[in-house]
Amino acid sequence: MKKLLISALIAGLPGVAMADAKGDEIAKLKAQLEALQAQMQQLQQAVNAATAAKAPEADDGNAELKQRVAGMEMKVDKLTTDASEGPIAGLSITGYMDPTYVASRLGRSAGFQFVNHSNQYAYTNSTFGDVYLDIKKTFGVGPMAPSAEVSILPNRGSGNNLLTSGGTSSAGNNIINTAIINFPVSDTTQLVAGLMNSFGGYEVQQSNQMNTITHGLLYDFSDPGSYVGAGFNWSHGSWATKFMIANEQFHTNPNSANDSNTPARTHSNSTPTVTGRVDYTMTSNLDIGGSMNVGRQSLFVHTDANSKADGTYGYQGTSNSAYGAYYFGEIDATLTGTDSVYNAELDYGRLKQGAWNGGDAVWYGFSLLAHQKWNSEWFGRMGATLRYDYLNDSKNGGGGGGIALGQSNGVDGTNGFGISQACFNSSTVNGTDCSGATRQALTAALLFYPTDQLTLKMEIRHDWANRDVFLRSDGNYRKSNDIFAAQAVYSF
Repeated sequence: MKKLLISALIAGLPGVAMADAKGDEIAKLKAQLEALQAQMQQLQQAVNAATAAKAPEADDGNAELKQRVAGMEMKVDKLTTDASEGPIAGLSITGYMDPTYVASRLGRSAGFQFVNHSNQYAYTNSTFGDVYLDIKKTFGVGPMAPSAEVSILPNRGSGNNLLTSGGTSSAGNNIINTAIINFPVSDTTQLVAGLMNSFGGYEVQQSNQMNTITHGLLYDFSDPGSYVGAGFNWSHGSWATKFMIANEQFHTNPNSANDSNTPARTHSNSTPTVTGRVDYTMTSNLDIGGSMNVGRQSLFVHTDANSKADGTYGYQGTSNSAYGAYYFGEIDATLTGTDSVYNAELDYGRLKQGAWNGGDAVWYGFSLLAHQKWNSEWFGRMGATLRYDYLNDSKNGGGGGGIALGQSNGVDGTNGFGISQACFNSSTVNGTDCSGATRQALTAALLFYPTDQLTLKMEIRHDWANRDVFLRSDGNYRKSNDIFAAQAVYSF
């Protein structure tokens, strides 16, 4: 634009000068304009030279920036690939720690329970007081991705205090609690195999999902425990189903036992357990479900006067078979509100020749639980739980399910099951004419939630029976026991 203006001035000024000015003045003016035009050309050349000098530097900067962007893109691509295809793809590790303090009136005992190795399962020493780890690996994304999941509960899990290797004694020292393979075959159906908890009842094993510290009577002594087997899960709409064929509960392979023949012959429990569960989601907050178990269970191994197995089975040695038919069924319901949970469960079980007097062990009971949360001005978020349990195990002296009686006197003094010791002492037929105990328990718990990860619990529990079946520290039996427990559960 400047060049055009200068050119126009040069072209138009000569005519004006010749008309109105003297010749020498015109010559001076032309010389000045020519000098100005030369300066403008020099300036344009300088600008072009400067631009040309700066262009390589700009290109170098752009090239360096492009290299950095390309490097970052490569790193992002690698992280994306590792996240979806690498060794850590689909890997999650969750769990909790739950140190617990328990004081029991009968045993005159009190103290903390945490990662101490113990394979004695009792309602005062069940699945709490341990470290729980859940390790899951999903191979892919979406509903069709298979997965493998292992939970570890070293001191309170199935592997330590419940699972056996197939014989009659506990294997113990096994840190594996569950180990499950899940292989989807459709959007609604998955094949499953491995070691898993049973399908019975409304209660769960994990402390960070419980609204109490101790488990109820039905969870501990009525519902089945854990199984090794294979099956499938199916869900569609409001319906969900689980089914499995497995060993008898608590056995990692078919149990084997010897009979009384000479030489002894080995018999294996080759009859699998068939177990399943159906749930119906009636509304968004109401679930009604039920489960069943049919199979054979190992009977108590009878011993002679020298405490050696004599080839007979049952508490009185009245059975020549090491196994009895086992039947169990339950229905349960869960109603969930914004800050409340209500649970109910009804059980029935039978084990052929599994009772104290050699007859069938029969047990039935129910459990009711209510939990409410609220916000407190002083303590923040908190909650309260009330649970009532009833379990009748009176028929034929008791036994069966998760109830194991002592061979010498037909009683479990720790958990309060079996026959009255007053009746046993006065009996002339080894207590086979005595009835078993009917058990009840009332549990109240107070919970605090300082953070999303931390839950603090306090619990008082009163257990009682209609027989003197609770063993005191002085060796006498009473009809009740009380405990106080406190627990801190930290989830991660």
